[in-house]
Amino acid sequence: MSKPFLDSNIVLYLLSGDAAKAERVQALLEAGAVISVQVLNEVTSVCLRKLKMPWQEVDALLLAVKAACEVLPLTVGSHEKAVELAKRFQLSFYDANIVACALLSGTPVLLSEDMHSGLLIDGLLIQNPFKEPQYLSRT
Repeated sequence: MSKPFLDSNIVLYLLSGDAAKAERVQALLEAGAVISVQVLNEVTSVCLRKLKMPWQEVDALLLAVKAACEVLPLTVGSHEKAVELAKRFQLSFYDANIVACALLSGTPVLLSEDMHSGLLIDGLLIQNPFKEPQYLSRT
């Protein structure tokens, strides 16, 4: 099975006080995952605005995440796909950007805690990795 695509809310559990969820995300990263620049942007924004982290800590987190994940760019094609998905599935535009990149990457699953777990979008399964059944990476 190919690598899962991670939503920003999953990546942010690395900083959580919930040890079980933080360990689960660490295991996903160690097994290999895919993210997009949109995920990096959202993680950066939350770290700075909500968590009030200093840039030095944000830089360290981003460096670690980029080292562990395949990072996909945002493109005109991913933007156009996001617009179509936002309209068709009533997704927020930011979520639609993540779904679009996940679809374009060819990964079979998008791990997210705040999108509708179990939703299938054009062959992409959205799944909450903290609820049963959990996605297991198999290469």
